[in-house]
Amino acid sequence: MRFILALCAALIAGRAEAQPLDRALFQMDWIPTGEHAAWYAGAARGFWRENGIEISLTRGFGSGDTVNKVGAGAAVFGVADIGPVMAARVSQNVPVTAIMQVYTHSPHSLFVLRSSGITSFRGLEGRRISITPGNSHRLYFPEVARRAGTDPERITWVNMDASAMAAMLISRRVDAAPFFAIHHFYQNRQAQRAGEEIIALPFVETGFAIYSTSLVTADTTIANNPGLVRRFLRGAVRSVEWARDNQAEACRLHVARNPEVEQIDCEGSLRAVMTYVFNEHQSQTGLGRVAADRLAFTWQNVASSLQLNASWDPAQAINTSFLP
Repeated sequence: MRFILALCAALIAGRAEAQPLDRALFQMDWIPTGEHAAWYAGAARGFWRENGIEISLTRGFGSGDTVNKVGAGAAVFGVADIGPVMAARVSQNVPVTAIMQVYTHSPHSLFVLRSSGITSFRGLEGRRISITPGNSHRLYFPEVARRAGTDPERITWVNMDASAMAAMLISRRVDAAPFFAIHHFYQNRQAQRAGEEIIALPFVETGFAIYSTSLVTADTTIANNPGLVRRFLRGAVRSVEWARDNQAEACRLHVARNPEVEQIDCEGSLRAVMTYVFNEHQSQTGLGRVAADRLAFTWQNVASSLQLNASWDPAQAINTSFLP
């Protein structure tokens, strides 16, 4: 009898192992800098395979582009700022939902050269600022400018690919470039090689404490395959927690996949990233979850920036019930 039970168990296990993995494309919001090391390291470590998912990662072209591609089904999961997610639902009815809030507060900032003489958001009229289509910095900037006493209508926005923005800033072809503050470490090293120094002007300096980066998926995925969403998030949480505790190794795995990123730059970015993910706010709400007051404040600023319906309920754009 024991032999028969053992044989049955082995057959069941073998059948389970033979089950094909679900394939899912996971699109980033930007080029694969150290900011994304947790996701690339998690894929390399097999954290999604452990949950039955063969994950593929691809670079992004701004949060707005990621939201549209996830909504259209070109990618199953994505990394995107919560602002464009909410705005897309209200203004274009894009069926995309945030399923995990990654950054508890916004690292949005403008990078400027010290030699430019720019020291604040005041007096930027007439300046040229680079931008990518759908970039969340552009979404929030009018409100930041208003708080600083700058007329946002008198600023020239220069559209370009994300990978060109730093070079354009350092070569003085634009006066400022929008970056998350977590990218300052490696962007400044690049500037120093050219005899320049980059200064970060964080949006939060104007009182702009809002939610930022999130993980997203399409409403159809939630409705038709909730188990996939749940398993994806188990892999995502495992990835970010492991990267927090093994930052150098996470960056080695990231650099192996993205050799254009230097190890020292990856580690500098990843250290900064973890301060936005794991902090007092996260300990109060739980990893990946949101507080109603900060969510409401985030939507208030998104709606104000884009002149959208401020009475709309932002909870419609978030579903964290699948988090482990």
